[in-house]
Amino acid sequence: MAQQHHALSSQESYNPNHLLDILLGKMQLKNDAALSRMLEVAPPVISKIRHHRLPVGASLLIRMHEVTGMSIRDLRDLMGDRRTKYRLSDAQGRPKPEEKAAQAAAAAQQQAQPAQGQGAQPNEASTKTSGNYAH
Repeated sequence: MAQQHHALSSQESYNPNHLLDILLGKMQLKNDAALSRMLEVAPPVISKIRHHRLPVGASLLIRMHEVTGMSIRDLRDLMGDRRTKYRLSDAQGRPKPEEKAAQAAAAAQQQAQPAQGQGAQPNEASTKTSGNYAH
């Protein structure tokens, strides 16, 4: 199986091991297992980050910030992430064709339901009204 790397790992300065090692020292932890417990992530997450198979994501950076009190900028600097802006590609966030079709079908069904519901409501109201009067 070919080893997969994420886009950030192509940056020459990117080294998440440095960040993880600094955190171990700052929090006086013995190993990555203790670090994973402190950050409340599964141990394989730390391992995957160390082996460049998983980037340090936003939620993990925020958790590191909460635990250590270090700024996000400082944490990113420690791992060599020098990007100043994050840009999403045009493809990110767009629904896949099958999702688009499912959304369109759901929207059409939703529009049809209120029309059916309006037809039923006056009948219910008229029965309730006739039931309120003594004959």
